[in-house]
Formats: sequence, C-alpha cells, structure tokens
Amino acid sequence: MRVCLMIEGQEGVTWEQWRALAATAEEAGFEALFRSDHYASLGGHPGRGSLDAWSTINALATLTTRLTLGALVSPATFRHPSVLAREVVTADHVSNGRVELGLGAGWHEGEHRAHGFPFESVGVRFDRLAEQLEIVRRSWDAEPFDFEGRHYRLERADPLPKPVRRPRLIVGGSAAPRSVALAKRWADEYNTTFADVDECRRRAELVRPLPLSLMTGFLIGADEAELRARAARLGADPIPPHWIAGTPEQVVARLKQLEAAGVQRVMLQHLLHDDLGAVELTGREVIPAVG
Repeated sequence: MRVCLMIEGQEGVTWEQWRALAATAEEAGFEALFRSDHYASLGGHPGRGSLDAWSTINALATLTTRLTLGALVSPATFRHPSVLAREVVTADHVSNGRVELGLGAGWHEGEHRAHGFPFESVGVRFDRLAEQLEIVRRSWDAEPFDFEGRHYRLERADPLPKPVRRPRLIVGGSAAPRSVALAKRWADEYNTTFADVDECRRRAELVRPLPLSLMTGFLIGADEAELRARAARLGADPIPPHWIAGTPEQVVARLKQLEAAGVQRVMLQHLLHDDLGAVELTGREVIPAVG
C-alpha cells in the first residue's frame, strides 16, 4: 500500500505551513503530497483563503528531492487546458519528474461565482473536462496535434518543452460510467473519495484495469486519548465511520483491508494542517508496516 498526504489548501494553509508539511512528509516517507485546488474555504470559515495550487506545487518542488507533488483535483473550469498543461510541465521540470495531475469537472458553485469562473450544467462541465483531458494528455506527447471541440480549438499544437517524465494523470469520481470511460481513455489512475471497504471493492472492479486510489478523512493518535483530542480539535466526534482513523495499529489494519479490496494507494486527508506530530507518527509507525 502506497501512502500519500492530502492537504486542503483552501483552509488557510500558509506558505510557512506548506514548507513544514512538505519537509515533514518527505522525511516521514510519504510517497506524495497532494493538495486540493480550490480558492475558497469549503467549510464556510471566514478569513480562510488559498495560495494557488500550481504556484504552490512549483515552489515546493524546489524545496524537496524525493516527494511526489500533485493536485487532487484541478477543476477544468479554472484554467485553459494549454495553460494547465504548461504549468504542470513547469513543475515537472523543476522537480525533475515528480508531479501528478488530478483533473476534475469542478463542483463548488459559490467559488466559481465569486471568482468569475463559468459554472455550467453538470453535462457541459463534463464535456469541458473531456476536452481538457485530451488536450492536456496530448500536449505532453511528442507528436504535434490539432484539436477541434465545443470549448477549445488548437491548431498545430506542439508545446515545448516536453515533460522530463510524463506526469501521471488522475481522474476521480464515484465510478459512475462517464467518469470511468474518460479515465480509461486518458488517465493513469482512478481516484475515489470517502468510500468504505466494500464500496472500494465494487469500484475497483468497475475501473479495472486502471489502479484505484482512495482519498478519505484521516485521524491518528498514539493512543485513544491522543486520538480523541485530535478529533475534538477538529470537531469530528464521533469520527465518521468511513475515515481511516485510530491508533497506528488500527490504521494499519484498515489500510490492509483496503488493499485487499483493490485500493493501491491512499491519500490521507490531514485536516489539522498545523499538526506535524500526526504526520511524523504516521511515517514512524504506519508507513513501514504497509509499505
């Protein structure tokens, strides 16, 4: 089981905290550090904002040497696909091939309205996503290409430079038919969220032969008292049953259940982003037991 850290950057994560999280995650042995790509707090917390996802990833690439960095997920509504493909390639060069891109349709209407991004119907957003997946993926390939779609038109596109290592492309969802079809055509991995073991098993079968990853809530404590203290601080008491939560032994047991169900890696959603102790504890007692 491959273990990644997931940070909700829109919840007021400062640059100093990003630096500390990346350094700690790399030292602790996490495979990757993923961040959300939102501009506004999703919990409705006043005063919280977000540094731009790909600007942050490019900056962190200069401060790390082993850690993979990525967005989970970038909305197709935020950027032109040619701009996004080039931002990711920039991070690829800065990091010497350590980036991954999760790409989604976009879902948070309020954030779109506040920033002037178009927020069309679900069907239209998925049409836009389909076009972006093709343009981004083909932008990284060696051959020039033309593209004619409803939303974008490219003539003799041949973006340079090409990636050091073609970034892995991730599509996510609940394994509904359209997202699975798009993933099987263009992506390297299918990511699902907040699913229990049985649901992960079902979704793994639906997305096969693509590997399945899971992003879900995460809490850990060296003992029950520390776990409950973190849960209370987060306001997550009782802890949602589908989260990966518990003492290190309990977290390891859940990860092994998920692995047996077909999950190949997990993105642990660490919502207490100023709590480096939980990251260190995971690296010390969980990652070696499941790696």
